[in-house]
This record gives sequence, C-alpha cells and structure tokens, in this order.
Amino acid sequence: MGIVSVQIHGQNGTSVSGAAQTPAAAQATPAATDPTGKVSKTEPQEEHPDPTKRRLTDRERIQQNKYLKSEIKADSSWNKWLNQDVVWIITDQEVAAFKSLKNDEEREQFVENFWLRRNPNPESPDNEFREQHYARIAYANEHFAAGKPGWRTDRGHVYIAYGKPDSIDSHPSGGNYQRPIDEGGGSTSTFPFEVWHYRYIEGIGDNLDLEFVDSCQCNDYHLTLDRSEKDALKHTPGAGLTLYEEMGMTDKKDRFNGSGLEQLGNGPYAASQQSKQFDRLSTYAKIMAPPPIKFKDLEQYISKSVILKGPPFYFDVRTDYVKVTNDTVLMPLTLQIRNRDVTFQTKDGVSTGTVNILGQVSNINHRIVQTFEDTVTVQVPSEFLAREQAQRNLYWKSVPLRPGIYKIDIVIKDVNNPDHIGTWRRSVNVPKYDDERLAASSLILASSMARVPTKEIGAGNFVIGNTKVVPSVSSSPMVPVIYKRNQNLNFWMQVYNLGIDDKSKQNNAEINYEVVDLASNKAVLQTSESTAKMNPNADQVTLEKSMPLASLQPGKYQVLIKVNDGISKQEISQSAPFTVE
Repeated sequence: MGIVSVQIHGQNGTSVSGAAQTPAAAQATPAATDPTGKVSKTEPQEEHPDPTKRRLTDRERIQQNKYLKSEIKADSSWNKWLNQDVVWIITDQEVAAFKSLKNDEEREQFVENFWLRRNPNPESPDNEFREQHYARIAYANEHFAAGKPGWRTDRGHVYIAYGKPDSIDSHPSGGNYQRPIDEGGGSTSTFPFEVWHYRYIEGIGDNLDLEFVDSCQCNDYHLTLDRSEKDALKHTPGAGLTLYEEMGMTDKKDRFNGSGLEQLGNGPYAASQQSKQFDRLSTYAKIMAPPPIKFKDLEQYISKSVILKGPPFYFDVRTDYVKVTNDTVLMPLTLQIRNRDVTFQTKDGVSTGTVNILGQVSNINHRIVQTFEDTVTVQVPSEFLAREQAQRNLYWKSVPLRPGIYKIDIVIKDVNNPDHIGTWRRSVNVPKYDDERLAASSLILASSMARVPTKEIGAGNFVIGNTKVVPSVSSSPMVPVIYKRNQNLNFWMQVYNLGIDDKSKQNNAEINYEVVDLASNKAVLQTSESTAKMNPNADQVTLEKSMPLASLQPGKYQVLIKVNDGISKQEISQSAPFTVE
C-alpha cells in the first residue's frame, strides 16, 4: 500500500490537505507537489516483499520449532524457574505444558496463571501461596545446605512442599541411643538423625513420621525407609545389640538375611513391623509423587466432560463432618447404591454384582488432596436375587481434610455392564472449629448404631470413635430420610468447646432434645440432660440416642437438638428432618 499526500486548491483560494491510501498496483505514478503548487509526477518506487511474512518451507518450520523448544534451555531464567523454583510443586502435566510453549510471552502468561491457580485468595493482589513458597525456599537454603543448596536436599524438598513439621525429634550429634521396642530394643550409637512429625498432610494421611539420617555426617540428611540406617554400629560385630540379640534369642547376622525394607533385626514386634513396612513404602511414594490411579478408565469422567454412552448409573451420597483436631476434620462419605441398578451375573447358583468406585477431593486451587478407589461386590444365592434387588448397599469412606472449600468427584462403574457409568460432583465447605466457639458435628440420623470392641475403636467402616454409626441416606439433601414405624430412630452428634469453670474444672451445659411434628409444628417428644452428669470434666461430649417410632403416626418430623452452655453463655442447635411411613 502507498500513502499519497494530496493538496487541492479550491476556487476561493483555500486549501484542504489529506491522506489517500491506495494499492501500489493501482497507483502507477504517485503524485507530488512542488513549491508553486503544481502537481508533478515522480517515478514509481519498487516494493520488496517482507521476508518475515512469507510462508516458511517445511525445513525452515522444523528448524524454527526446534529452536523454540530449545529456547527454554538457553534462557537461564526460565530454566531456573522450572527446575529450581517450582520443581517440588509443579505437576507432570504442567511441566509438559510449559515445555511446549513457543515464546516468552506465553511462558510469562503460564507463570502468572500457575501462581494464580494456587492463590488462596484470587481477588487479592498479593499471592500468599507464592510468597510462602519462596520463603520456604529461602529457609531451606539457609538451614539445610550440605555442599549443595538446601532446596536440593531431602529435608528441603519436604519442607518446601509441605511446610514446617508439627514437631521434630532431633539428634544432631547422634551418639548413644536407646531403641524403642518396635525397633528391636537394646542400645546402640547412631549417626545424626531427625524425625519429622506431621499431624496431617493433604493427600497423604494423618500422623506421619518422616525419618532423615545423616549417614555421611556432612549435614546431608536423606529421607530413609530403613530406620536401622541411623545405627552406626549396625555392621560392627558384637556391638549395638538388640534386646533379642542380647538374650541370645537371635544372631546379629540374621538382620542381613531377610529381604525386607528394614534391617532392624528380630524382636517382640518383628511380625507386625514387617506389615508396616508396606505402609512406610506407601508414605514415601506419596511424599515424592502423586498417588497412582487404579481405575484409569474412570478417571476420564472426572478430568474431562465425557458423554455417557449408556443409561446413567444413579447413586446417592451423604457427607458429614466430625472434628478431629483444630486443623483436621473428618468427612465421612456414604454412598448408597440400589441393587436393582447393578448388573448381576449368575454362576454355580451364585449371583454376583460388582461396582468400581473412584473418588477425588480437590481444593480451590484444583490440586487433588485425596483419592480413594474401591470395589464393592454383592453376592447372593440366585434363588434370592429377585428379593435382594429391592435392597440397597452402602459404601463408606472417611476422608480427613483441613477446613476450607473443596470439590468432590465420584464415579462408579457397573463392571458387568461397562457402559453403565454414574457420576456425582459437589462442592463442600469443611467447617473450622475454633477453640473459643461452641460448635457441633453433623447431626447424623442412623439406620443402626452400636458400640464396637476396644480393638476396633477408631477403625473400620462406619466407625466414628467407639461407635459404629450407619447413616440413613436420602436421594437428595433436600429429601428427608425415611423410616418405618417398626424401626428405631438413631441419632449421633458431638458437641465441641464446652466451657470449663475455672474453680470446679467442670462443664455445665444443658442439652435439650425435641422431635417436632412438622404438620402441626408441635413437639411430640421433649427431654433434656446435663453435660455435668455425662462427662463433667471434658470440653467435648458425644450424644447417642435411640428411640422407637411405633408411637408416631405416619408423617414428616424433625429432630432438634439445642445446647445451652452455662459457662461460656453460648447456644447452638442442630436439626435433621425425617419421614415416618
């Protein structure tokens, strides 16, 4: 295109000047003006094509792509960001995406979004996560350097990824060490070592002990799977014997004959320690990498918007919340699957239905913090199959989480009918239980409730504390659970942060229970009790009640529990609707 300046003289002596844009091909002889105002013609100027805008040959395009991909290696700032700054927190998918970027503008946009996704408060101009991350790198470099930067050490890796441990058992000089009985007992001498204890790490678990050993005595503590690695006398004959070795019940050389992960030697708890080695290996793998996905075919229904090929597989989900510590809340998930929706196969007189379950819990930064996978199998004699199809099966998973907002994705698959897939997705707000605030867990209406043996306390399906609570699940949070008149209504709830009197060291709260007929809005049952008679010295009480429903007429009702704390002068209430048929 050519730009031509034109001056036009009007009849009244005025002039108007402007710019006319014309194609070079149509403008054979551009016009110009001389000082007298006459129009003169000049020779056309030859235009040359822009070499940057021409189409590249295949060879040039390949060379350009190779150059763009190698640019990140040549640019030390991008290389440092990828392989140093974020090496312990970036996902494999993000690494692959970053390496495929073609220019600095795209990389700058990627880095901006990388931190934005992890910002706990996206609307704030200050990214708390990024600031905390770089503060952790600085701390690691200052405290964990060992002939290499602190961020490259195992302690630096764990500190940067998961933060400061809740407690550290440190032995910086090693020396004399009395082994605990689960390590074989007896005394020995050790290299410097540390045990980091985390009460909870998202996506990994509770009460984690990570042991670091400085076997080179050069301040390079490495994360170890084998607790005997800290034993400086392990390879010294006759020294640092375990309890059984001192008693002549085993020989020290037997420590090295096994094929386990640890060389602790035989002892009172050797058999149980063998099984725990797998737990240690699992923890180590989770610390260093995300958990593997077992049901790969189901993962696509969580990560992508995949259209279901067959009829949807319906199921119901209930979520509850129970306080564990100030920083940890237990979220029991209860899945209800109807047998009539499961495909059964009959063989040798036995009908079997199998359902695969995959669940993921992710935080607001889209980071997966919990993954659970399981297979539910239902087996019934084939002659009873028609009757059993009217029944329902429950699956229970207890997920520990920090307070905050999360997204839950659950996918189930009917194994005998691969196109029969069900999905469920919800956001949840896990409550925070403050020390000074009277609070309560979820009020759980249960189909059954019973105390468990001592050895099963805190473990097993549907077990909360020392009680097995099997929740009643409805088809929707807005739909009340249904009971028959020949059943019992069971309900369970915990109350937290009761006030304690400074002088008597006892609580003083009144618990009021009501069952309200929603049709008349009148209480059909009222009773109360005092926490001083239940557990007078505790700031937490568990409410477990059971009542027959035979006296209630069919209709809609509500359980209402009110807590009035006479010490802290606070009140709370919880309610849950139900229907009697």
